Formats: sequence, structure tokens, C-alpha cells
Amino acid sequence: MSGFWGYLNSVGEGSVGTAEIRAEAWALGGRHRGEVLEGARTELAAGGNSPHRTALLKAVVKTQLALAARAT
Repeated sequence: MSGFWGYLNSVGEGSVGTAEIRAEAWALGGRHRGEVLEGARTELAAGGNSPHRTALLKAVVKTQLALAARAT
């Protein structure tokens, strides 16, 4: 995503702290049988989330992808 909407998305994600991301990842793991990344993607696709929750779920996805890249 680029332009104005890309800017707005990046600003929204900046308001999510690392502790909040870790806590949400832990909660997603509990709700989705340990599948944090898949759980975050599922909840994003379901929609109906507040803008902050959407930014939080996107931050979890971004963090999980970065962790997976480091592991390989």
C-alpha cells in the first residue's frame, strides 16, 4: 500500500507498543491453538475490528513474519 493510505496505516501501527504486541500474540496463540500468525490473519479477514485492533493485528503479523525470517 502506498500514498496517503500507506501513510495512515504506518502511523496507526506506530501507536502499538511492543508489550501490547507480545500480549496479543500470546492471546492469539491461546485462541487459535498456538497458531499466532494464522490467528491474526483470520481475525483480520473477519473484519469488524476497531482501527486500533486492526493496527495491533497487523503489527502481530509483521512481527511474526520477521521472527520466522530470522529462524530460517
